Amino acid sequence: MKTLLVLFVFLISLNYIVAQTIPDTLWTKTYGGSSDDEARSIQQTTDGGYIIVGSTKSFGALDDDFWLIKTDDNGNIIWNQFYGGLDSDEAHSIQQTIDGGYIITGGTYSFGSGSSDFWLLKTDQNGNVELDETYGGTGVDVALSVQQTTDGGYIIAGYTYSGDYDFGLIKTDPNGNEIWNYTYGGSDDEFAHSVKQTTDGGYIIIGLTKDVYAESDIWLVKTDSEGYEEWNQSFGGNENDEAMSILQTAEGGYIIAGKTNSFGSGFVNYYMWLIKTDENGNELWNQIYGYNFNNEGYSIQHTTDGGYIIAGYTRSNADDFWLVKTDENGNELWNQSYGGSNYERAYSIQQTIDNGYIVAGVTDSYGSGGEDFWIVRISPEAVESDNEMQILKFNLSNYPNPFNPSTTISFSTPEEGIVELSVCNIKGQKIKSLISNQITVGEHSIDWNGKDDSGKKVSSGVYLYKLNVNGKTEEVKKCLLLK
Repeated sequence: MKTLLVLFVFLISLNYIVAQTIPDTLWTKTYGGSSDDEARSIQQTTDGGYIIVGSTKSFGALDDDFWLIKTDDNGNIIWNQFYGGLDSDEAHSIQQTIDGGYIITGGTYSFGSGSSDFWLLKTDQNGNVELDETYGGTGVDVALSVQQTTDGGYIIAGYTYSGDYDFGLIKTDPNGNEIWNYTYGGSDDEFAHSVKQTTDGGYIIIGLTKDVYAESDIWLVKTDSEGYEEWNQSFGGNENDEAMSILQTAEGGYIIAGKTNSFGSGFVNYYMWLIKTDENGNELWNQIYGYNFNNEGYSIQHTTDGGYIIAGYTRSNADDFWLVKTDENGNELWNQSYGGSNYERAYSIQQTIDNGYIVAGVTDSYGSGGEDFWIVRISPEAVESDNEMQILKFNLSNYPNPFNPSTTISFSTPEEGIVELSVCNIKGQKIKSLISNQITVGEHSIDWNGKDDSGKKVSSGVYLYKLNVNGKTEEVKKCLLLK
């Protein structure tokens, strides 16, 4: 309670009032042909545009193929590429890599040694293949999540079948060579949906565990850097519960998004479900959201105000994209649905550098026929301040935001003065001094490499950067470090 009180007092001292109005839609785009095309993952790229991956039956070979689309900041296609063979190949996850290229994973029935295999592709910045690897046995192996690790290699998670389904986790070097692989599970079926590297160098995996004769529960597995299981936790009740997305929080715990049929009223089939845990996976709180027949969460991201944005779908007469924005304790600030008379589902969301949102999924209401990729660009949330004129005067900002591993903080000074620019944690405690100097009139910028004053790398989370001029706090902004 003491920590919350300090945070409350600090934020009040900023003199900010956040308007809890639903942000506007800036634009929407569909991509596809006469058959079914489904976007699964989106990320804003370092040039301000977007990279989108999913699967297409409209183009490429005979069945599903990976479809990679690069757009500008308005969603206009710059280039696109198809990858696949004669059988079904479905892409689920993408990330821009530190060299400006892209890493993609999914499942392939066209290549590999079994029924289906994990498929890992690394491309250059134009989508040309640089790395092409499959992993798996004689059964069904499907990859659903990939992330570049701090050593330049990759961590891949999904599910694998050898008598029953288990979590599958593969660590590779930068060239895609397998370093190790592990499965996690028992006599039940387990399906992993998302993996993230943790600040201690290990990995956190989220998905579900399900007995063939019973209902499913959320299952959380933490490993060390070598893939050895450290602990696991399950969450759920007497009905079906499932998690799709996970992040590590600034305090070292985890935030999980999914769905629950075990909790809430009997009038709703599934609620969107948000669970916050400590660093050992013990539940701290949970929140449910929904009012229609079905409500599910597929993707969660930290936001620069310390809260969360969740994307998924809600169903009354038809499925629609559904976004829920919360504060740091999971209290709903607003929600909004997007869609037409048919079927829409949002699978991926990211906060953009201007603090708006980009959402990717599938639509059956719009586009060229069948299902199509659907991208929705949402404006920043309105923020009012009684220091608005002062804020415009100094133009304090950082780019990129969110960032990893570094960001550039820029500001302007209309007159000479003693300037202090520092980074604080979310409690308002200074962790890094960037500038403490006499500054001339004009534009200025400085890089922050995500380290504190002792040279230690800070953990993922929301940080405040504060501009003082002549001993007076002129402006405070927020940035988000994602690892």
